Amino acid sequence: MSEFSSCTTILVGKYASLDGSTLVARNEDGHDEPEPQQFVVVQPENQPKVYYTFKGNVEIPLPPNPLRYTATPNAILEHGIFGASGINSANVAMSATETITSNPRVLGADPYVEASLGEADLLTIVLPYIKTPREGVLRMGQLLEQYGTFEPNGMVFSNADEIWYMETYGGHHWAAIRIPDDCYVVAPNRLNIDVFDFDNPDVLYCKDLPDFIERNHLNPDFDELNLRHTLGSSDYKDVQYNNPRAWYVQKYFSDTTRSYHEKYPFVDDPDCPDLPFICYPKQKISIEDIKWALSSHYEGTPYDPYGNGSEADRKKYRAIGLNRNMEVHVLQMRPNVPADIAGIQWVGMASNPYNCMVPFYTAISDTPASYRDTPIKYDPNYMYWLIQTMAVIGDRNYTFFGTQHYDFEKKMSATLRHMQQQYDKEFIQKNLSGMDAVEFLTKANQEMADALFAAAKALLGDFVCTGSHKMTLRFNLAD
Repeated sequence: MSEFSSCTTILVGKYASLDGSTLVARNEDGHDEPEPQQFVVVQPENQPKVYYTFKGNVEIPLPPNPLRYTATPNAILEHGIFGASGINSANVAMSATETITSNPRVLGADPYVEASLGEADLLTIVLPYIKTPREGVLRMGQLLEQYGTFEPNGMVFSNADEIWYMETYGGHHWAAIRIPDDCYVVAPNRLNIDVFDFDNPDVLYCKDLPDFIERNHLNPDFDELNLRHTLGSSDYKDVQYNNPRAWYVQKYFSDTTRSYHEKYPFVDDPDCPDLPFICYPKQKISIEDIKWALSSHYEGTPYDPYGNGSEADRKKYRAIGLNRNMEVHVLQMRPNVPADIAGIQWVGMASNPYNCMVPFYTAISDTPASYRDTPIKYDPNYMYWLIQTMAVIGDRNYTFFGTQHYDFEKKMSATLRHMQQQYDKEFIQKNLSGMDAVEFLTKANQEMADALFAAAKALLGDFVCTGSHKMTLRFNLAD
């Protein structure tokens, strides 16, 4: 597992979403200490012609004519760029990456490559050069086979028509599967793909993967190929760290009367290693549903760290929303709208239980400074640091401060949705295109960012003022 990422991914097919969009969402998680993030747009002229990998400084020549793309990189570049998420000018989205797992049998047969590709590199060398999700899988696969990787990762490619989820195995192997349009996926930090059929037209894989599995006696099952069983892990870390996150989201989202693979239905057990990868939702899934899930911490169960369970239960499982959230994104590819407003990158900074997402347009020339210029050092004049400040204060008394944040997020989510709807209408009415469209959408993003920043700053003030009455260091006898 990468020491820099411990994320949770949610994918929603176009017939499973509320408005017919494909939705690709992920928490980007890091360490306990703050790891400031930025939201940027990279213009073609600023994309390098040659890329040097973070680990080993491997030289990778890049194709000509890159596309414009958005990204959410680290402010601290000591460990690499970590572009993490974005949408390019061909309206293809990429989220990279979900750190997954492997096992000694796989790594014995195909060891990691020390000087090679890693999570920090992938978005930068793939997203600017692809025009379909399938192209994204194939370009990523070619790079993996040529240069290798030093860690296991899952990543996602999408457009308005389809979503592809891809995983790496050992140093050079990979597979990908198209998510059915009427299904959804929740993927924690484990190898997630389960039943896999090499003859299925909706899968892709490296040419030698079938032989690699057979030659090295990797498949433990008698009657099928389950990639999680074959190439992944199943240990105490999965039980405490990974499986419960899938269980909690599936418990709320899934139609438990239906299973995509009959052998792997939903089981109401947070420890279950065989919770399904592909699921049918019980109702259409919205952006707000995803944000709730990616902010969740086992509310309504004994395992909520803020709840009333025993100390052992409250510390038993790793939650989805926690202090280590660096940013959350939902890459929404909308149907039936002009291409310039089809790709929406919803972005929330810092700890998810205390942030709020902005629906940023991606056909833009720049991003708001409060997101773009996040400094390494603490400065609450930038969204990441402002939200992280609220999270630290709010964590001291979640029952008290959480209510204030809930009301704030509910109000601001409605405000931002209304603003976006008005921008959509004006954009369509004016029939904008070219630089006029870019300037309009860049300005719209700025106005939405400004509205949220002002409201978040006011909420922080409320935290301080109301929290003063809750301090331990106080005495009630008037003087």
